[in-house]
Amino acid sequence: MQFEIPRLRTLARHALPNVVEGTILPVVVFLMALRLLGPIAAMVAGLCFGYTAVALRLVTRRRVPGLLLVGTVTATARTVIAIASGSVFVYFLQPTLGTALIATAFLLSVPLGRPLTERLARDFCPIPAEVLADSRVRRFFLQLSLLWAATQLVNASVTLWLLMSQEIGTFVIARTATSSTLTVGAIAVSTWWFRRSMARQGILVARTAPVPARRA
Repeated sequence: MQFEIPRLRTLARHALPNVVEGTILPVVVFLMALRLLGPIAAMVAGLCFGYTAVALRLVTRRRVPGLLLVGTVTATARTVIAIASGSVFVYFLQPTLGTALIATAFLLSVPLGRPLTERLARDFCPIPAEVLADSRVRRFFLQLSLLWAATQLVNASVTLWLLMSQEIGTFVIARTATSSTLTVGAIAVSTWWFRRSMARQGILVARTAPVPARRA
């Protein structure tokens, strides 16, 4: 089986619409509603955008991107908590609870046989259907979901400790550094693990070579 990984530009072109829909547009909707209607309305507007985008894809029988799904689940948790309490502590606690919820989603996707990492991978790389149907590939994504569940649980635990032990300014800086380091590290390990696992199991992984320019 031959599976070619497209060039970086192709991957970016494939992933960009999902990134815009799942992360950028919800923030734009939130900021516009915040300016016009206030914080509570902004939270509800951002949440409504996510559910509307998911519903439209379901109605039109299109695949729901993993980024959009994860973002909507996270926004649900944050909105419910924010409306229930106006505490500053609870406000900064929301992303931590969202991270824990994402970790739970990764974990629960394993026994259900629908690994969340597979859905997310398809947002960034157009993996052929025949490759995803391979039992070895599916087993890899199940194992990878456990890795991401553990990473997100560590992220949530460290963030919670920082929130309870540090001043707000220190917390914001430390949390950003911790979250970025863990996420980048998990992406690096996932990429290396994927290449190594597929190569060992006889599924070739290669980069698509650029097409040479024609001579005049």
